[in-house]
Amino acid sequence: MLNYLWLALMVGAVVIGGWTGHLSEVADKSFEMTEYAVVKTAFPLIGVMALWLGLMRLAERSGLVSLLARALRPIMRRLFPEVPPEHPAMGSMVMNIAANMLGLGNAATPLGLRAMKDLESLNRNPGTATNAMCTFLAINTSSVQIVPVTAMAILAANHSQNPSAIVGTSLIATACACTCGVITAQLLARSPFFKMPPPEIAAPGLAAATVAATDKPSVKEAATLKPLRWWGGLIMASFLLFFVWLFVQAVIAPPVAGAATGPLIRVVDAISKLLVPFLLAVFPLYAALRGVKIYEEFVEAAKEGFDVAIRIIPYLLAMLCAVGMFRAAGGIDMITAALAPVLKLIHFPTELLPMVLLRPMSGSGTLGMFTELTKQFGPDSLIARMAGTIYGSTETTFYVLAVYFGSVAIRRTRYAVIAGLTADAVSVIVSIVLCRAMFG
Repeated sequence: MLNYLWLALMVGAVVIGGWTGHLSEVADKSFEMTEYAVVKTAFPLIGVMALWLGLMRLAERSGLVSLLARALRPIMRRLFPEVPPEHPAMGSMVMNIAANMLGLGNAATPLGLRAMKDLESLNRNPGTATNAMCTFLAINTSSVQIVPVTAMAILAANHSQNPSAIVGTSLIATACACTCGVITAQLLARSPFFKMPPPEIAAPGLAAATVAATDKPSVKEAATLKPLRWWGGLIMASFLLFFVWLFVQAVIAPPVAGAATGPLIRVVDAISKLLVPFLLAVFPLYAALRGVKIYEEFVEAAKEGFDVAIRIIPYLLAMLCAVGMFRAAGGIDMITAALAPVLKLIHFPTELLPMVLLRPMSGSGTLGMFTELTKQFGPDSLIARMAGTIYGSTETTFYVLAVYFGSVAIRRTRYAVIAGLTADAVSVIVSIVLCRAMFG
């Protein structure tokens, strides 16, 4: 699927650019996006990746990941029947989904890349996306958003009287999108058209041994992991109570001028602010109390961050370059003009179409369009609230697929693109219908 999409973007950019007289802009954008992909996207990711992969190693070695996966086993087993219940991928996916729900993008991406690596350890067809990978990315690109922090911030910055008005619409839109994305992935997994090729691992015993090896802790880990003593439990309890106190203080503190208010908003905002510092401390603390050599393990795992960031550069460069060229050529504007008459017949606001078409391709470009719509129509207008809901409930699908699949060298993505775009389409439709019903 990505092969045809990439070809269409590249050839379309050149043809449309030649037709509209923008070939020089297309050429300039190709060089600009190559620099953007490498210097401004992949390289900054190295540090973040190293930090969170190191922390994830501590959580895994201490047994926290297994505990988390075990707690959510009934749900995860239904969504990912191919993944063993105790496999590290279960915990990595749960933590990624939780981070996305809270809007913690800096933490969600490394956790998601770690989950893809864990899923790849079960893949008997290297280079081909498994059903579990496609379902995971369908959830990732349409994850339920409790509070659309960025969209609310834009509305508040433009002096909205009620920037939190889009919280309910975004929550419902993302819930519908996530449900449809998962259902689409599950249905397409059974389609003969997307059937998995014969496994490249010929011997079934070898595959079983691989699964068994990744499903159980290593001999070294089992030998060094100590039970949590009573004094260790006391330390952990004190640490948790300290963060509970910080949480209460954050919730009852006087609101900042211009900030969104409301009980749900304040609770989620407090969680978002405290969760990252909490994880930065609780993982090494718990691991140390269980006898894990935290510094050595952290450094060893952090090395993987450099490898992953370098590995995704070709995939990022290919996708971002194609998207940038197509946009510079005027492809988005041409599609908008062609679809406008049809959209007017079904009462789809044509002002939103450029933003909707760009959203799966570029997060920064979409944010710029959303900001312009807010300034043009007003932060409390129906158009602005529709745009805010759409921005908060959709994802840069092509970017996510390029980064996540690139991290494990997946070239045959099967139905992941269809599932992700289906979730985006559902989110847009639900966002417009809900906003018309609530604010129209």
